[in-house]
Amino acid sequence: MEEKKVDINSIIGFVLIFGILIFMFYQNRPTPEELEAQKAQEEQAVEKVENDVQSVAVDAPAEINLQDSTAIANYQGKIGAFGYTTPSDKVTELDNELLSLKISNKGGQIIEARMKQYHTYDSIPVYLVHEGNASFGLDFTTTDNRVLNTKDLYFVPSLSESNGNKVLSMKAKAGPSQFLEFRYEMKKGDYLVDFTIRSQGLNGIIDSSKPVELSWKLKGIRHSKSVEYENRYTELTYNHDDGKIDYLSLTSDDEETEEDVKWISYRQHFFSSILATKNNFKTADLTSRNLVEEESKDTQFTKLFGATVPLELTAGELAHNMFWYYGPTDVKVLSQYKELGLDDSIPFGWGIFGWLNRYLFTPFYSFLSSFLPFGVAIVVMTILVRLAMSPVTYKSYLSQAKMKVLKPELAELGEKYKDNAMKKQQETMKLYGKAGVSPMSGCIPALLQMPIFYALFMFFPTSFALRQKPFLWADDLSSYDVVANLPFHIPFYGDHVSLFPILASIAIFFYMTMTTGQNMPQQPGMPNMKFIMYLMPVMMLFFFNNYASGLSLYYFVSNLITIGIMLVIKNFILDDAKIHAQIQENKKKPKKENKFQRRMREMMEQAEEQKKTGKK
Repeated sequence: MEEKKVDINSIIGFVLIFGILIFMFYQNRPTPEELEAQKAQEEQAVEKVENDVQSVAVDAPAEINLQDSTAIANYQGKIGAFGYTTPSDKVTELDNELLSLKISNKGGQIIEARMKQYHTYDSIPVYLVHEGNASFGLDFTTTDNRVLNTKDLYFVPSLSESNGNKVLSMKAKAGPSQFLEFRYEMKKGDYLVDFTIRSQGLNGIIDSSKPVELSWKLKGIRHSKSVEYENRYTELTYNHDDGKIDYLSLTSDDEETEEDVKWISYRQHFFSSILATKNNFKTADLTSRNLVEEESKDTQFTKLFGATVPLELTAGELAHNMFWYYGPTDVKVLSQYKELGLDDSIPFGWGIFGWLNRYLFTPFYSFLSSFLPFGVAIVVMTILVRLAMSPVTYKSYLSQAKMKVLKPELAELGEKYKDNAMKKQQETMKLYGKAGVSPMSGCIPALLQMPIFYALFMFFPTSFALRQKPFLWADDLSSYDVVANLPFHIPFYGDHVSLFPILASIAIFFYMTMTTGQNMPQQPGMPNMKFIMYLMPVMMLFFFNNYASGLSLYYFVSNLITIGIMLVIKNFILDDAKIHAQIQENKKKPKKENKFQRRMREMMEQAEEQKKTGKK
């Protein structure tokens, strides 16, 4: 009867706390005047962000009026030998079933990369390159001391087919048989495009004593409802030093110089722009700048990425074989390119967590979702994971049951030595030793579950399989669900209400009520566990409101199943009377101290002796 009373009080306490929070939000809601002022501040913030973005805009080629013969003549005079090519603003499209690339004569570079099978949250096609958000070019010096960049040169296009593949040759000519060529080869049904940079007859035009540098910049275009959430998984990743995977900072501006670089990935959460090479770049200067200050519906870009790579000349000529990848950050797609190892650009997590995510949960979920709806597959996977972890749950609950049986004796010790904390701790440890109970035994099962917890924490937000997949009221399991929009913004919470985090918070509250609130005695100097019991669900509610609904669904179902398993253990497997009898038997047996226990006892005794000496 007492246990039920504690449960009811806990529930009432949770409801009161939640009600007080709602009342505080209501009482502190902004007035119309404050809303107007806030709107003005937001507009100023948006203008500042746009100005900041413009200040770090990618390098745009110099504009030339192609209808003005004088402007053309001046341009050709500036670029010397490369003025041989007649300027033209033509754009050539290179496409297959998956990808559409537009390559401009100006610079010979990709000015648009569009995913044919994917759309953003607001039904706009997914663009990785669009409207000047990217630039690519070679900086070099000519033998007559002209400093040029290919983005300012005009190329001559030639589109053909080779073995069923579309081939686009872009040549910046310096004479009838002298040219710098960018060659693109696109295969059917493939996101990977072969890219070759080569020159012919330029050994007397390019100054080989000065560096030729490849420069590639890109501003990540926003694709998701929450720009902060998308930005959390938008980063520059690279493969270097014979397979080592590294990345620049996710949250702040960062730069790095690396050697032996195989590929550079500008990952925009679920989509990636990757430049890879057959023969590793000797060095690469990499930069990343964060463009997101706070959550905003007007922010259009996430990060500004940049890479500068020196290219070697061979006998005064360029010859470099590379690859462009514009496509989804999907393990199914990227794992096709084993030779390049592009699937390593996916953030599975580090160490054992990444291993579990990559080789267990990702293929397991792919298997389930191949014949089940995506939301149902999450539920089924959660059930199977929790059942597999049920022996650990049993160990944890058994430890709690033993602590519960000892609770009256612990209370007696607390009363007997209420004025002597050190003695109380000594006697408590003796009681644990005699009873064969370890207060840490409940923590060890929890630690064993941490790799599973963290691996799944990384799996749901980064799993491409969940992108734009609906379940119940959620229209996208990779983003937050919305059951109500708020007319104001709550700090750390947002301007909407997600239902899955609410359900997950309620479930974790009841779980903690069962495991923490009733059975854990308050120890001197230790945190108040009942306070934590109330605080954790509220923190989870705030933290997960803007996270992937698939993750909240997992935590909700996981805690429900764990509660069910614990109820079964409590009511049908464990018997408090038998546990009590076993503890009494353990007390009768002589206990041999291990080294750690002996050391702890000696330390306590020394402290007690010092305390007595100090009083004298």
